Amino acid sequence: MKKIILICLSVLAVLLGTYFADKATRVKSHVGRGFRIGTDEGKPAPALSLKDLNDKDVALSDLKGKVVLINFWATWCGPCRIEIPWLIEMQNKYRDKGFVVLGIAMDEEGKSVVAPFVEKERFEVNGQKVPMSYPILIGNDATGEQFGGLLGYPTSFLISRDGKIVKKVQGLVSYEEITKTIESQL
Repeated sequence: MKKIILICLSVLAVLLGTYFADKATRVKSHVGRGFRIGTDEGKPAPALSLKDLNDKDVALSDLKGKVVLINFWATWCGPCRIEIPWLIEMQNKYRDKGFVVLGIAMDEEGKSVVAPFVEKERFEVNGQKVPMSYPILIGNDATGEQFGGLLGYPTSFLISRDGKIVKKVQGLVSYEEITKTIESQL
């Protein structure tokens, strides 16, 4: 009986330690407060080249002259699933003005998890169920490090037409704030 109590107390201690460590290091959501200002603004975007779901190389430098929203996400991320329909809508709405969304999937399992998710999932956009219509690239920890490290998902970077980081956001922000920031660059 003492052994069971000791095990339960140990498990409880680990859970509490994990909870408080997570709480202390968690990036707070900025819904409705706009993009989080950081030290990355104004710096050139990294020379990024990743594989898409068809194993083709996609380089950020190939998109110079366009406004690019790089969105780091994961299939298991709840806030990411909230953003995906917004990103689909924005891609469709601003494509003709030189705007591109690049989704960088950060799932540890890589393409084996991401490809079936993208193929199967449909998202409500303007009353219709639609697939993700923007390019999805497969990222990893090294990809995140190129952007100074990621503290959570979603994390997005808005890149100007001349290849500089305009804004960075960690966590979920409102549709209106994302739209306003994108439109300021178009």
